[in-house]
Amino acid sequence: MFRRKKKDEPTEAPAASEPTEVSEPAAENEPAAEAASAPEPATATEVAAPANSKDEKRASTTRRGNRVQKVGTVSSDKMQKTVVVRVDRLVLHPKYRRYVRRTSKFMAHDDLGATAGDRVRIVETRPLSAKKRWRVVEIVQKAAK
Repeated sequence: MFRRKKKDEPTEAPAASEPTEVSEPAAENEPAAEAASAPEPATATEVAAPANSKDEKRASTTRRGNRVQKVGTVSSDKMQKTVVVRVDRLVLHPKYRRYVRRTSKFMAHDDLGATAGDRVRIVETRPLSAKKRWRVVEIVQKAAK
Protein backbone atom coordinates (compact mmCIF):
# COMPACT_ATOMS: atom_id res chain seq x y z
CA MET A 1 0.00 0.00 0.00
CA PHE A 2 2.59 2.57 1.10
CA ARG A 3 5.94 2.90 -0.58
CA ARG A 4 8.95 3.70 1.55
CA LYS A 5 11.27 6.46 0.38
CA LYS A 6 14.76 5.46 -0.49
CA LYS A 7 17.66 7.32 1.03
CA ASP A 8 18.90 8.69 -2.27
CA GLU A 9 15.49 10.14 -3.31
CA PRO A 10 15.27 13.93 -2.93
CA THR A 11 12.68 15.30 -0.54
CA GLU A 12 10.41 18.27 -1.24
CA ALA A 13 11.95 20.61 1.34
CA PRO A 14 15.59 20.83 2.36
CA ALA A 15 16.28 18.72 5.43
CA ALA A 16 18.70 21.22 7.02
CA SER A 17 16.21 24.12 7.22
CA GLU A 18 13.38 22.18 8.89
CA PRO A 19 15.16 21.04 12.07
CA THR A 20 16.42 24.55 12.87
CA GLU A 21 12.91 26.00 12.56
CA VAL A 22 11.40 23.22 14.65
CA SER A 23 14.11 23.22 17.32
CA GLU A 24 13.87 26.97 18.01
CA PRO A 25 10.19 26.96 19.05
CA ALA A 26 10.79 23.76 21.03
CA ALA A 27 13.59 25.53 22.92
CA GLU A 28 11.22 28.43 23.64
CA ASN A 29 8.51 26.04 24.89
CA GLU A 30 10.76 24.19 27.34
CA PRO A 31 10.82 26.95 29.99
CA ALA A 32 7.06 27.33 29.62
CA ALA A 33 6.60 23.60 30.12
CA GLU A 34 8.77 23.69 33.23
CA ALA A 35 6.81 26.68 34.57
CA ALA A 36 3.52 24.89 33.89
CA SER A 37 4.68 21.77 35.71
CA ALA A 38 5.91 23.70 38.75
CA PRO A 39 2.44 24.59 40.19
CA GLU A 40 1.30 20.93 40.14
CA PRO A 41 3.08 19.89 43.35
CA ALA A 42 1.71 22.99 45.07
CA THR A 43 -1.87 22.00 44.23
CA ALA A 44 -1.23 18.43 45.43
CA THR A 45 0.04 19.73 48.77
CA GLU A 46 -2.93 22.08 49.09
CA VAL A 47 -5.26 19.06 49.13
CA ALA A 48 -4.37 17.93 52.63
CA ALA A 49 -6.00 15.17 54.63
CA PRO A 50 -9.52 16.48 55.36
CA ALA A 51 -11.04 16.28 58.82
CA ASN A 52 -14.52 14.94 58.08
CA SER A 53 -15.94 12.46 55.57
CA LYS A 54 -17.69 15.04 53.34
CA ASP A 55 -14.43 16.86 52.70
CA GLU A 56 -12.72 13.51 52.12
CA LYS A 57 -15.23 12.61 49.39
CA ARG A 58 -14.77 15.99 47.76
CA ALA A 59 -10.96 15.75 47.93
CA SER A 60 -10.94 12.27 46.41
CA THR A 61 -13.07 13.54 43.55
CA THR A 62 -10.69 16.38 42.79
CA ARG A 63 -7.58 14.22 42.91
CA ARG A 64 -8.81 11.16 41.04
CA GLY A 65 -11.35 12.64 38.65
CA ASN A 66 -15.03 11.84 38.43
CA ARG A 67 -15.90 8.28 39.33
CA VAL A 68 -19.01 6.53 38.07
CA GLN A 69 -21.90 6.71 40.53
CA LYS A 70 -25.08 4.66 40.41
CA VAL A 71 -28.24 4.62 42.53
CA GLY A 72 -29.91 1.29 43.18
CA THR A 73 -31.82 -0.86 45.63
CA VAL A 74 -30.14 -3.25 48.06
CA SER A 75 -31.40 -6.72 47.20
CA SER A 76 -29.26 -8.73 49.63
CA ASP A 77 -27.41 -7.90 52.84
CA LYS A 78 -26.58 -11.44 54.00
CA MET A 79 -22.80 -10.98 53.80
CA GLN A 80 -20.55 -9.14 56.22
CA LYS A 81 -19.83 -5.59 55.03
CA THR A 82 -21.04 -6.46 51.53
CA VAL A 83 -24.40 -5.76 49.89
CA VAL A 84 -25.79 -6.67 46.49
CA VAL A 85 -27.22 -3.58 44.79
CA ARG A 86 -29.72 -3.91 41.94
CA VAL A 87 -29.58 -1.01 39.45
CA ASP A 88 -32.46 -0.71 36.98
CA ARG A 89 -32.33 1.24 33.74
CA LEU A 90 -34.75 1.72 30.87
CA VAL A 91 -33.51 0.85 27.38
CA LEU A 92 -35.36 1.53 24.14
CA HIS A 93 -35.97 -1.74 22.30
CA PRO A 94 -34.49 -1.48 18.80
CA LYS A 95 -37.31 -3.30 17.01
CA TYR A 96 -40.46 -2.62 19.04
CA ARG A 97 -39.61 0.95 20.14
CA ARG A 98 -40.80 0.29 23.68
CA TYR A 99 -38.83 0.85 26.84
CA VAL A 100 -37.58 -2.34 28.47
CA ARG A 101 -36.25 -2.53 32.02
CA ARG A 102 -32.71 -3.89 32.27
CA THR A 103 -31.27 -4.87 35.64
CA SER A 104 -27.64 -5.05 36.71
CA LYS A 105 -26.41 -6.39 40.03
CA PHE A 106 -23.31 -5.02 41.71
CA MET A 107 -21.58 -6.20 44.87
CA ALA A 108 -20.60 -3.21 46.98
CA HIS A 109 -18.60 -2.70 50.16
CA ASP A 110 -20.87 -1.37 52.91
CA ASP A 111 -19.59 0.34 56.04
CA LEU A 112 -22.83 2.31 56.57
CA GLY A 113 -25.04 -0.67 57.44
CA ALA A 114 -27.53 -0.68 54.57
CA THR A 115 -30.32 -3.26 54.76
CA ALA A 116 -32.43 -4.97 52.10
CA GLY A 117 -34.80 -2.53 50.39
CA ASP A 118 -32.70 0.61 50.99
CA ARG A 119 -31.93 2.91 48.09
CA VAL A 120 -28.19 3.55 48.09
CA ARG A 121 -25.65 5.45 46.03
CA ILE A 122 -22.60 3.40 45.03
CA VAL A 123 -19.34 4.61 43.53
CA GLU A 124 -16.71 2.67 41.62
CA THR A 125 -13.47 1.89 43.44
CA ARG A 126 -10.44 -0.37 43.21
CA PRO A 127 -11.06 -4.12 43.29
CA LEU A 128 -11.78 -5.13 46.89
CA SER A 129 -12.35 -8.81 46.15
CA ALA A 130 -13.01 -11.09 43.19
CA LYS A 131 -16.45 -9.59 42.52
CA LYS A 132 -16.48 -6.39 44.60
CA ARG A 133 -15.54 -3.18 42.74
CA TRP A 134 -18.06 -0.74 44.22
CA ARG A 135 -18.48 1.07 47.55
CA VAL A 136 -21.65 2.38 49.24
CA VAL A 137 -21.29 6.15 49.61
CA GLU A 138 -24.66 7.07 51.11
CA ILE A 139 -28.05 5.66 51.94
CA VAL A 140 -30.49 7.76 49.91
CA GLN A 141 -33.70 6.33 51.38
CA LYS A 142 -34.23 3.77 54.13
CA ALA A 143 -36.56 0.83 53.45
CA ALA A 144 -40.13 1.07 54.72
CA LYS A 145 -40.80 -1.50 57.43
